[in-house]
This record gives sequence, structure tokens and C-alpha cells, in this order.
Amino acid sequence: MPFEELTISAFHDQLHAGTLSSAELVGWYLERIDAIDVRGPALGAVVTVNPAALDDARALDEEFARTGELSGPLHGVPVLVKDQAETAGLATAFGSAVFTDHVPAQDATVVRRLREAGAIVLAKTAMCDFAAGWFSFSSRTGHTANPYDLDREPGGSSAGTAAGTAANLGLVGLGEDTGGSIRLPSSFTNLFGLRPTTGLVSRTGFSPLVHFQDTPGPMGRTVADVATLLDVLVGYDPADEYTAIAAADREGGSYAASIAGAEPSAFRLGVLSDAFGTGPETGEVNAVVRAAVATLAGAGTTVVEDVEVGDLAGWIAGTSLYTTQSRHDITRFLAARPDAPAHSFDEVHAHGFHPLTDLMDDIATGPADPGDDPQYARMRLRQEEFRRRLLVLMADADVDFLVYPTVQVPPPTRADLAARRWTALTFPTNTVIASQSSLPAMSVPAGFTAGGLPVGMEVLGRPLAEADLLRFARAWELLASPRRPPRLAAGPAVVDVSGADTAAAELVP
Repeated sequence: MPFEELTISAFHDQLHAGTLSSAELVGWYLERIDAIDVRGPALGAVVTVNPAALDDARALDEEFARTGELSGPLHGVPVLVKDQAETAGLATAFGSAVFTDHVPAQDATVVRRLREAGAIVLAKTAMCDFAAGWFSFSSRTGHTANPYDLDREPGGSSAGTAAGTAANLGLVGLGEDTGGSIRLPSSFTNLFGLRPTTGLVSRTGFSPLVHFQDTPGPMGRTVADVATLLDVLVGYDPADEYTAIAAADREGGSYAASIAGAEPSAFRLGVLSDAFGTGPETGEVNAVVRAAVATLAGAGTTVVEDVEVGDLAGWIAGTSLYTTQSRHDITRFLAARPDAPAHSFDEVHAHGFHPLTDLMDDIATGPADPGDDPQYARMRLRQEEFRRRLLVLMADADVDFLVYPTVQVPPPTRADLAARRWTALTFPTNTVIASQSSLPAMSVPAGFTAGGLPVGMEVLGRPLAEADLLRFARAWELLASPRRPPRLAAGPAVVDVSGADTAAAELVP
């Protein structure tokens, strides 16, 4: 059953043709999780397998056999869900060993929307403690391996969703992005990953980090899959006042349709030159991204070179509020959950976290109330100024997007991280540009280094430019075919989907 690199549309075509059932596909993924994630390479991407996944798939198959109609745009689609999202009846740990046995009573809003669209929550995926970092290290799950090089990082904090989707452990993935936690791991694992405009997608039921930067978003192997998933995720949520902006999004619900007819010649790109690294490890990344830009220019894309923010490092430092805001936001989230095993950030910090998740210590030094920091108001205003600066750059250069390396360096080795070569606040990721300006951005696969490591190119757009970002990504996908699956030694076995129960698997390396 050749289900590797399967897309949503191809799956639905096979459903209609009667050559594949949802239960067969879920069974294949469950066996592949066992073969790839537990045994074999032992990626460590999955935290908890949903024990009801096969039963949910069989119910959808029965409904389809009875009606001949799909239950929604994600009918039967097995989705990998970052363990930052609450799932009713299914353990949700937020990357923390403190929450290993925590089972929420209700779904996060976007998880409910996934189910209503016919999706199957296949498994919860690994993340660092409370999403506080760029890497996979977690007190709950340990380290997640990059499927393109098992000794390297897949990036975080949506590490498990990225590694699992790249390794074909699920059809599509749900991540969450505060400073780059969708785009950075997408860059490191050859995926398309979209950070929507803040507020376009509800955050209700997601553990926060910086509430005015937080946003769930889609991750996938193809642009069409990302667009189809985004169609389901967007929308107003009365429980999240930031989602009022979703009511102004005229493209909402039509992203998948909007990518038809995408052409490279329809776009104008500004190359953000001061976002390219200058250190010895940045050369290969710069070369891959510049080669991608040259390919686009050769296909008719208008390219404006040498667009500069000016003092980019200063802008980033002056708009970084993680150590000021996160302690308050996490505490507010936990205090609203009386059945949780901890009710404040301080309790979580005291109980312990992975020692390489250094941002947790930084957060612990922050104020209980962000307003107590005399620089807080100025830094919030600075984020607004940063957004205006980026929008003015696009207007002055007359471009649709700014492009640059998603991350300035290749995926780090585990040894580099164990030696604390970087901290969360010094790691050279460009994803914070969009996050700290609340602009939408997408990481698209740009190519590979000589050693076979994936490199991503970030595309930054104006507010509510998701449809344009997806059209551009689709044009690039058609032009360059940048997706290359990893070579993994283990393979799936045939699974009995006739009715046998499937036990939940909790994978703790």
C-alpha cells in the first residue's frame, strides 16, 4: 500500500474509487509509527497515539458507505496534533513531565474544528516544555530526531509534528507558532509551514507563551494540504477576542481554491539582505536560498535585491517579550484549570523541566505582572513600529513579500545543543521577524545543503495575506518540486483493521 507522500486529495480520490478506506490508512500510519517512531530510527516524534483512531476511522467508513458523501473537507484524514493543544479524553502534556497524566475535559477550538471537518486525531506530537524554545528537548519525551539526519535537531517547538509529518507518520500536521515554532521546524524538515496572521486562528485550549504572538497553524508536505487544513482552522471564536480579525478575512474558507493557476511571474519579491547570516555556518544556507530566488527570477518573478530593515538585530532585541510576558500568560492559563497538576508557571518551574530548555529559567526571572517592567509599554509599542517598518519596506520596494532564510544556520547537531552553543535567545532564527511584528509568514522548502540537510526560505506578507502566500508557495512548488522525503530504514507492516482494539502508545524515550 504505497501511502508515503499521500495527499488529502489523492486519499479522497481513492475513497471515492473504493480502493482505500480510512481505517486502512489509519492502520497503515499506526504501524508506521511503531516501525519508524518506536522501533527502527526511533524518531520520538509521537507522545501519545489516540486509542480511538481506528474506531473513528471505521465510523467514517460506515458513514461514507451509507451516504456516498464525505463528512467534510478532512473526511478520514489522520492528523498529527502538537501536544500543546488540549484534546478531550486524550492526554495533553504541553511538553512537560509534570502533565504526563493530564487529560483535558474538552478540545481546543481548532481540534473541535478538525473533528467537525471529519479529521481523525491520529496522535499527539512531541514539543519542548511549554513551547519555550527552538528545539525538541522535553522533560516529557526527551529528544526528537530529525528524519533527514538522526543526529540533528528537527527544530521546535513543533518538533514532533514536523518530524512526524516529514517521515509520513501522519497525513498532515497541526503546529503552533509564537516565535517561529511552525516555520523553524518546517525549514529543518523540508515542509511547508504557515504562520497565519495573529488572531486568524483561535488559540483557545492551547497553552500560551506570548498570547499576542501565539497562533496555531498548518504544516504539510504539499501546499494544497496546508491550504486545505487552513480552511478548517480559520474563524471567529467568541472565547478568543483576538479572532475578531477573522471576520475581516474575505479569503477565509477558500484557501485551497485560491491556489489554482499560481504562476511565478505573478509575484514581486524583496530580498531582505540583512536577514542573511554572515557567520561561517551560514554560507550554505545563504547559497541555497539565493539559488531559489534566482530560479524564481528565471521563471519571471520580479526580484528586488538588497532591501534592508536597518539594525535588524536591534529591532529583534527591542521587540522580544518572552521573558517579560510568558510567566504571566502560562500562569493565567494554568490557574483556569482546577484539575491540572500545577496551577502556575512557578509550580511547573519548581517541579523541573528539560535542562536544555534554557528559556524556562529566563522566563522564571520575569515579572508576575508584565506591567511591572518599566520597559514593557515601550516594547509593545516597538512591536507596532516594527510592523510598520516592514510594511513600509514592502511599499517602498513595491513588492508583495519579503524573502530570506527561515533560519540562518542548518539544523544543529545534538552535540552542539548539549554543549549549549546557543541559547533560545541567541539562536540565529529569522522567524522572530514575523512573530514579533504579528505578520503572516510561510516557510517553504528551498533546497538542501551538500550534506543533504533541508533549508527553508521564509516568505513574509502583509496582514491577512495568507491566500497570496499560499499562491506563491504553490507557484514555487510547481516550479521547483522542492519536497524530498527522508530515507528511513524501517518500513510499515500490514495491520489488521477488521475490528481488533488498538491500545494507546505512550512513547517516552
